[in-house]
This record gives sequence, structure tokens and C-alpha cells, in this order.
Amino acid sequence: MLVLSRKIGESIYINGKIIVKVVRINGNRVKIGIEAPKDVHIMRSELGELSERSFRRHKPTDASIGSNFMASMI
Repeated sequence: MLVLSRKIGESIYINGKIIVKVVRINGNRVKIGIEAPKDVHIMRSELGELSERSFRRHKPTDASIGSNFMASMI
């Protein structure tokens, strides 16, 4: 894991296409802005965890349907 320090208004670039910018710092909370191409899916980690749990709970019983579903998710 790369750990960086940034001040308000400073950015980091990821793969030359994604920009993460520190917008505001208030106490122990940091507000960031993310600029990325439309085909890049961005999700808060807690929503990703909920989505993963939901998928496991509603997993199709037919293995072929499940594998096709997973392939479409990737």
C-alpha cells in the first residue's frame, strides 16, 4: 500500500487517467474528489461489502447460471 500525505487542493494521479484530489479536511474527516473516465466504476468500500454479501445470499443454485453471472460482473 502506498501512503501519501496531501494538503487541501493537492492531487494524486492514478494510471494517468484518474485524479484523486483532497477537497476539504474537517477534524478527522477528509473529503476527496475523484475524476475518472466513465467506464471506471467507483464505489465506497462499505457498499462493495454489502454488495458482496448480497450476492452470496442470493447466489443462483444452478452452477452454470452462477458462473455466467459472475463472468458478467467482472
